[in-house]
Amino acid sequence: MSQIINPILPGFNPDPSICRAGPDYYIATSTFEWYPGVQIHHSTDLVNWRLVSRPLTRASQLDMRGNPDSCGIWAPCLSHADGLFWLVYTDVKRLDGNFKDAHNYIVTAPDITGPWSDPVYVNSSGFDPSLFHDDDGRKWFLNMVWNHRTDSVGGSPKHPAFAGILAQEYDAAAGKLVGEPVNIFAGSSHGLVEGAHLFRRDGWYYITVAEGGTGYDHAVTMARSRDLTGPYELHPDTFLMTSKDAPDAVLQRAGHGQMVETPEGEVYHTHLCSRPLPGVRRSPLGRETSIQKCVWGEDGWLRLAQGGRVPDVAVPAPDPASRKLPDEAIHRDFTGDTLPEEFQWLRTPQPERIFSLTGSALRLHARESIGSWFEQALVARRQEHLGFRAETSVSFAPCNFQQAAGLVHYYNRYKFHYLALTWHEDMGRVLTILSCPGDWPDGKLQFPLEQPVALPEDGAVELAMNIDGAALQFFHRLPAQEWRPVGPVLDASVISDEGGRSEHASFTGAFTGMAAFDTSGGAIEADFDRFAYIPIEA
Repeated sequence: MSQIINPILPGFNPDPSICRAGPDYYIATSTFEWYPGVQIHHSTDLVNWRLVSRPLTRASQLDMRGNPDSCGIWAPCLSHADGLFWLVYTDVKRLDGNFKDAHNYIVTAPDITGPWSDPVYVNSSGFDPSLFHDDDGRKWFLNMVWNHRTDSVGGSPKHPAFAGILAQEYDAAAGKLVGEPVNIFAGSSHGLVEGAHLFRRDGWYYITVAEGGTGYDHAVTMARSRDLTGPYELHPDTFLMTSKDAPDAVLQRAGHGQMVETPEGEVYHTHLCSRPLPGVRRSPLGRETSIQKCVWGEDGWLRLAQGGRVPDVAVPAPDPASRKLPDEAIHRDFTGDTLPEEFQWLRTPQPERIFSLTGSALRLHARESIGSWFEQALVARRQEHLGFRAETSVSFAPCNFQQAAGLVHYYNRYKFHYLALTWHEDMGRVLTILSCPGDWPDGKLQFPLEQPVALPEDGAVELAMNIDGAALQFFHRLPAQEWRPVGPVLDASVISDEGGRSEHASFTGAFTGMAAFDTSGGAIEADFDRFAYIPIEA
C-alpha cells in the first residue's frame, strides 16, 4: 500500500490551508516575518510536494519592516473558485500586550504562479481569516475576533481574548464586506478558538477550528449547522484530532488545518504539528504540515480513518502507485540571476538593499544588526531535518569590529548561533561566535569563544555547522586545510519554538543561512559563492 509519510512539509510550514483545483492539490502556509510572504506547495498525489509560489512579493502587497518577531503573515487561506485562486492573509503588526493590529487582505491570480493582484483590504477585527465560496455563488469571509479587553498579554493567552468566529458576506465585485458580521461559533470549552474553515456536505455546514493554543494542547475541533450563521452543534467527540492526551505520539501539537476531497470523494485533513527532540520538549523544526485520511461516519461526522483522535505518521495515499521521493543534499553556487527558491529573507520588500547576485556569488550588503526588525542582511533556508550539515564559503574584508559576516543558525533576534568573520584590534581578521540562547526580552549576546580564531589578512574562508538533534558544532577551514572545529558544542534545541519564551509566543522555526551586518553604517559587502544543505539523519 502506498503511504503518505508525515510531515509532508517538514520544517517551518504551519497553519496549512489546502485546496484542490482539478487533479492538483495546493497547500498555503504561514511565513510570519519571512519574505516573500506565504508558501504554496503543489502535489498531484498528496505524497510528494514541491514549492511553486510565494505570492506576496512586492511592497504593495506586503511590507513588514518593523514587525516584531513572529508577527507578519498569520494563517493564510487558499481557495479556487470562478477560475481564480483566492488567497486571504493577515499581516499582524503587534504581538505583545492587549492589541494585535491584525489587517486582513485578499489577493487573486488566474494561475498559482501568478500574476497575483494588488491586495484588497477587508478588515482588522481579528486574525486567521478564510474565504468560503458557497454553492449559491455567495462568498463569506471568516475570522476570529480579538477582544483586547482582557488580561491576555505576553505569552500566556487567556480565553476571553479569543471571542469567537465572525462571518460576513463578501462582495467580490465591489471588493468589500456587506451586511453585518455575525459571531457564528464560540468554540468548545477547550477555548482559544481560531483558524476557522467551512465545508458544505449533504445540507450541512461543517466548521473546523483550531483550539487550545498552538502549543501542546492544540486540537482541531469540529461542529456543524444547517445554516451558515449557526447555531453550530459540536462533534460528539469534540475534537477531530489532537495529540494533547498522547505525550508519546511522534506528531505533537496537532491542530489548525483544513479538509479536502479527492476527485474520488476521499477526505483528507491537513494539520500543523511538531516533532520535539527526544527527551527535550523543544521543536527546532517549528510547526510543520501533516495530513490525515478521514472517513464520514453513519452519523454524518468526520473522524480519522485509523480511529481515535491522534494523528499518524504513515497514512494511506489516494494513489497506490505513489512513492515518496528521497531527501537529497542541496548544493547552490549562486551563478544564476535569481535567488534559489528555498531561500528567504526578513521583512523588507526591498531585497536589493540587503543582497544581490553577482553572477558568481550571493553578495550581502551588510546593514543593521542581526537582531534588527527593519533591514537585516540575512538570507537563509528552513531547517528540515533534526540532523544536517550546512556549508558556505565567504569572502569578506572587515575593517572594524562593527562589521561581521558568516554562517548562522537562526530563529529570531534572541535565539541564534552565529559563526562570523570580523575584525579585532590586536589580531586583525578573526572568526568569532555570537550566540543568543533564548535571552528574551533583552537579547543579550554571549561569546562562546575564549579567544577569536586568527585568520589570514585576506582570502575566502569556508564555514560549516553540524547539527545532531540538540548539539551544534561549528567548523572552518582555509584553502588546502582540513575542517577544524570552532568553539564548544552549542545548544541547538534553544533555536526552537519552545526555546526562551515558550511555544505560545514563538511561531516560526529554525533557519540556516548567511548573514552580515555593519553597524558602523558603511554597508560593507560580503560575497558567498556557495551554500550546501546536507541531511545527515537516518
